[in-house]
Amino acid sequence: MRIAAVQMASGPTVAANLAEAEVLIKLAAKQGARLVALPEYFAIIGLKDSDKVAVREQPGHGPIQDFLSKTARKHGIWLVGGSAPLWTDDPGKVKNSSLVFNDRGEQVARYDKIHLFGFEMNGEKYREENTIEAGNEIVVFDSPFGRVGVAICYDLRFPELFRRMQPVDLIVLPAAFTETTGRAHWEVLIRARAIENLAYVLASAQGGFHRNGRETHGNSMIVDPWGNVLDRLARGSGVVVADMDHDYKARLRQSLPALDHRVFAN
Repeated sequence: MRIAAVQMASGPTVAANLAEAEVLIKLAAKQGARLVALPEYFAIIGLKDSDKVAVREQPGHGPIQDFLSKTARKHGIWLVGGSAPLWTDDPGKVKNSSLVFNDRGEQVARYDKIHLFGFEMNGEKYREENTIEAGNEIVVFDSPFGRVGVAICYDLRFPELFRRMQPVDLIVLPAAFTETTGRAHWEVLIRARAIENLAYVLASAQGGFHRNGRETHGNSMIVDPWGNVLDRLARGSGVVVADMDHDYKARLRQSLPALDHRVFAN
């Protein structure tokens, strides 16, 4: 039950980003990973926010989705496609969608990012609602790795989302956290989501400087249900790999049955 997170510093050219992703996915597969997650916006971080709208794809069609399907099948892995820009009826927006493919290259789940990032501090300004149409459905799917919940980046700040995923064994979180917010909050939030849900968290991040001047925090990591960081990559492109141990998770939940002790359960 080996899992991996891919870290990138994506640029404005889809073909170049897909080529780099393929190399890193292959590296993770060679290390024995059977589930691999790419970061948010793995296929494009444009020179301006609207660049992703120009390459948006109809669901089921397009070079980004074809790449994910073929790569999952080629390496015999489950592949969580970070996020891809998919079509909406609004010509100026996309759905920021995490697509999950099984080891036969079949799409088995799609999660559209629910919480849209807004931030303004010291000259930095982000308004995802200007180019992204929010989703509204929580997504959990069954797999050889157990029940897997998917969230994206800013979703990490909303613990009620993860509570509503229960029961869940693994949470996959593709992200592109800014360096400013990531330095302050990324690790503590990742570890908190693992601890409070007694679940593994696989966090695949953008990490470095981008052509548009943006800096992302990186620190892709895999965290176990006790909050221990099993592997981490601070900056740059690469992979982090770790094993899931379901017996260990079960013992923790038996020793500390906090999920059963919830008073305000869904």
